[in-house]
Amino acid sequence: MSLDRHLALQVQRLEQLAQLLTDEQQALSQARVDGPLLSRLAVEKQALLTQLEGAEAQRRQAQLRLGYGKDMEGAEQAAREAGCLPLWHALQDNAQRIARLNSLNGTLIGQRLQHNQRMLNFLHEAAGQSLYGPDGQARKNGGKLASQA
Repeated sequence: MSLDRHLALQVQRLEQLAQLLTDEQQALSQARVDGPLLSRLAVEKQALLTQLEGAEAQRRQAQLRLGYGKDMEGAEQAAREAGCLPLWHALQDNAQRIARLNSLNGTLIGQRLQHNQRMLNFLHEAAGQSLYGPDGQARKNGGKLASQA
């Protein structure tokens, strides 16, 4: 496969991944979390990431086989000489966009987790101490054992 076709496929997959991350962001921003939707998006993201990793490994191997350096400069030189530098730049731009979206989604997930933890703490405090002590005896008077009251 030619480098331009290969890069075009990678750009297309990155655009699909960006859409999945945007969908995930919207789902995470809703008041009520749609667990099945988030699970489906996670499966689809993982499949795309696996495809992207395989394609990137192939691109790097071909780059080395053709005598280009293994770094980003070698990749850019290969793209320039193959006449597909705009595709290489689009791939890099999309990768940066993916990183930003993924970071934002991670922040949203962290905020959601913090909110859930605060709610659990509130519910735990609102319910007071356990109604029963470790020995199975009922508690009363602010959590003291009935025999201590």
